[in-house]
Amino acid sequence: MSDQTLNSWEARADANSFYGFTDLPTIKERGTTVLTHGKGAYVYDVHGREFLDANSGLWNMVAGFDHPGLIAAAKAQYDRFPGYHAFFGRMSDQTVMLSEKLVEVSPFARGKVFYTNSGSEANDTMVKMLWFLGGAEGKPQRRKILTRTNGYHGVTAVSASMTGKPYNSVFGLPLDGFIHLSCPHYWRFGKDGETETQFTARMAAELEETILREGADTIAGFFAEPVMGAGGVIPPSAGYFQAVQPILKKYGIPLIADEVITGFGRTGATWGCQTYDFIPDAIISSKNLTAGFFPMGAVILGPELTDRLQAAADAIEEFPHGFTASGHPVGCAIALKAIDVVMNEGLAENVRTLTPLFEEGLKRLSEKKNIGEWRGKGLMGALEAVADKDTKRPFDGSLSVSERIANACTDQGLICRPLGQAVVLCPPFIFTPSDMDKMFDRLEKALDGVFAEVA
Repeated sequence: MSDQTLNSWEARADANSFYGFTDLPTIKERGTTVLTHGKGAYVYDVHGREFLDANSGLWNMVAGFDHPGLIAAAKAQYDRFPGYHAFFGRMSDQTVMLSEKLVEVSPFARGKVFYTNSGSEANDTMVKMLWFLGGAEGKPQRRKILTRTNGYHGVTAVSASMTGKPYNSVFGLPLDGFIHLSCPHYWRFGKDGETETQFTARMAAELEETILREGADTIAGFFAEPVMGAGGVIPPSAGYFQAVQPILKKYGIPLIADEVITGFGRTGATWGCQTYDFIPDAIISSKNLTAGFFPMGAVILGPELTDRLQAAADAIEEFPHGFTASGHPVGCAIALKAIDVVMNEGLAENVRTLTPLFEEGLKRLSEKKNIGEWRGKGLMGALEAVADKDTKRPFDGSLSVSERIANACTDQGLICRPLGQAVVLCPPFIFTPSDMDKMFDRLEKALDGVFAEVA
């Protein structure tokens, strides 16, 4: 290895950085991609290579990487009041205004907001709120949390326990009391001869059977992404939320919509729950909340949970939970601007305009013999690779097919994400039809190359 190689950006990254959610064989073979800046929907590395980022950073850079209004909002707030907390009865004016705005744009008639630094922390906070309620209302046994297999809710010990992914077993998770129901993915998990309506009914029956088996008075809440994101962009089966919500209401179990990915426009509506026509008891928000320009999460409580939690806190004169940077004034100023940018500067409308083109491109590529399914909603979609289309048989895991496709895309100047045996696309809201064409052209070349090697 030459001195130049030893001192390269890739070698320096590997020497001092511990990677998370990264395919280490790829790093060993190809090295880290070290980026320097971004323009619009494109990012650039230390070698000057340009990449069309069809993953919006990590679902979140929906306004691109250099939006002047968001940069100006950050700079102005740093000049004015660069940091504070939301403890001890003190918070910034930006925090107050953001809470007002979030309740205003929520599906709730009224509510309250609690701030965190990430979606993981927001889900963790919501669980603590539900546990707090159980104790305050004389039901301390009400601690079990229901989620779904393949759902993703974060990486803290609690939110990872909620996440129905097998990799958490290496941490000895999930913790006791976290129950993963079946994944509502009809294409993959529907039985032979079972209609989608019957599949949905089976998912609902499983929920009620689980509640009865565990005891409704032991279950604190049910968390669900409107569309499963890190599970591989899995929309629910038809009528899913209309089937499960009445059951939850019947047994007094709150429905929490994890809208970390789907919130603020990704599915074509402001909230994913609006796309699927249900009103949850609370919403978890992050990612698009600040368009990726600041780490922030939020728990948005609906009216009933607001009143119950306020009563529980009043009884002990506080809610003993929070983070140093909760409600950070710079983050709140950016979020206020980001909401305005998405909702009032044409980004949300652009999602709806581009969705037919996006779906058309996914459908076209799904006609390849090694793509079993295309799926998606709004500007989030996936192509599922299969060894056999008729039987839906996946490729042998040792082939790392989706990782190979993602690496081939990188070589084509396109960033996308491998998830299981799927390739996931979630382009920024500022994409143009030309960007869409480039994305699918580069992806198709990558697919053809990899399938020629492995199929």
